[in-house]
Amino acid sequence: MPTTMNVQVAHQVPGRVRLKVPGVKESPELVDQIKQMFNAIPGIEEVTVNPTTGSVVLRYDTDHHDAFHGHLEKHHTGGHERPPTNEIDALASKIEQEAEYLAEHSHTARVIVDYFRHFDEGIKLATGNVVDLKIVLALGIAGFTIFEVGASAATPVWVTISIFALNHMIQAGMAEAARAADEDPEEEEEILAPA
Repeated sequence: MPTTMNVQVAHQVPGRVRLKVPGVKESPELVDQIKQMFNAIPGIEEVTVNPTTGSVVLRYDTDHHDAFHGHLEKHHTGGHERPPTNEIDALASKIEQEAEYLAEHSHTARVIVDYFRHFDEGIKLATGNVVDLKIVLALGIAGFTIFEVGASAATPVWVTISIFALNHMIQAGMAEAARAADEDPEEEEEILAPA
């Protein structure tokens, strides 16, 4: 088995990582060696190798999430990134994957993706990896909205309707409590007593 192997993360979610290992397609006899190599990673529960597609699926115990990804990043995939831990990072990851797919099929998309990737790297470098393009875009949109709309703008209709509905729900609940209290004075004490 070669000492270095081209390994790329194709997809990942907590508990499962699918890798592309083109060397498996070229040398199907490597399947057992690859299984042994990945089974040595802490937390691995199952290794499935498909020599036809050149993919390796790793299922691991999510209780060993950090140890697994640390070992995988350090020893096997080089540029491996951990799966997103919140919805914003998951959405950003999906957008990046779509952009990469488009960039593989279009020169214009490749230029745009490379420009924004370079811009993001510049922001991270300038801020010591504290701020990235996601944060800059969110702050830019918020700032634009505040300056464009201003503080003197009318309350949006959906906010007005929500407050109106909440107010009526509270009043309806109070009226129901008052009716129940008229019927049974002991229940009034239970309803109005603090918890």
